[in-house]
Amino acid sequence: MDLLSNSDLIVFCFALIIVAFLYSSVGHGGASGYLALMAIFAVPIMVMKPSALLLNLFVSSTSFWFYYKANFFKPKLFYPFAIASVPAAFLGGYITLDTAIYKAILGVVLVFAALRLLGLFSTKEKEITAINIPLALASGATIGLLSGMLGIGGGIILSPIILLLGWANIKEAAAISSLFIFVNSLAGISGYLLNGSSFPIESLYFVPVAMVGGMLGAYYGSGKFSNKTLKYVLGVVILSASVKLIFP
Repeated sequence: MDLLSNSDLIVFCFALIIVAFLYSSVGHGGASGYLALMAIFAVPIMVMKPSALLLNLFVSSTSFWFYYKANFFKPKLFYPFAIASVPAAFLGGYITLDTAIYKAILGVVLVFAALRLLGLFSTKEKEITAINIPLALASGATIGLLSGMLGIGGGIILSPIILLLGWANIKEAAAISSLFIFVNSLAGISGYLLNGSSFPIESLYFVPVAMVGGMLGAYYGSGKFSNKTLKYVLGVVILSASVKLIFP
């Protein structure tokens, strides 16, 4: 693989396992973490977006399976978000942003992801209330468009919204987010390929590595697993990557 030296590749793969583990444990595909790692290791922009979407597909589907088996998935909460997000993510995947704009927007999104991991946005459960369909549709469309353009699944944004508005508990939000990430990533890749963009073969090499962390994280996360220390470390790493993107 020409993207990374042998020594960097070993460190990258180790970090990739940890990122996939932590994100899948809370029902996420890990795209914001993957993008942060690739930014730190100076992976070309043209490789970052499709690679993150591809890894999202595998890790989020694994995460969803474990949460689904544990009976945390609520279809009625998922459909309003997905109906609006899928076409928006397809459109976002079709759009090719200027490199400077891509880095700036991604950097801001990564700041959000990092601050959430560091505990700035509360994930405490509130009293469950009925979902507001128009608001869910609008949220899904906005997150979907952003997901397709940047190569993220959107779970890092969707989960706090669901919890903040009291539409589901933490485990249910994780189950919804994992499938939400999967369909958005699939739509984003479809739009990306339809635009005539080539898919980097290097992306495929990272899949089995991420799957190791994803399967372990989903298994423990759908149970009672929680590891705040590792999340704080990951939050600092992602925050560092966002600074590198915003202020190259």
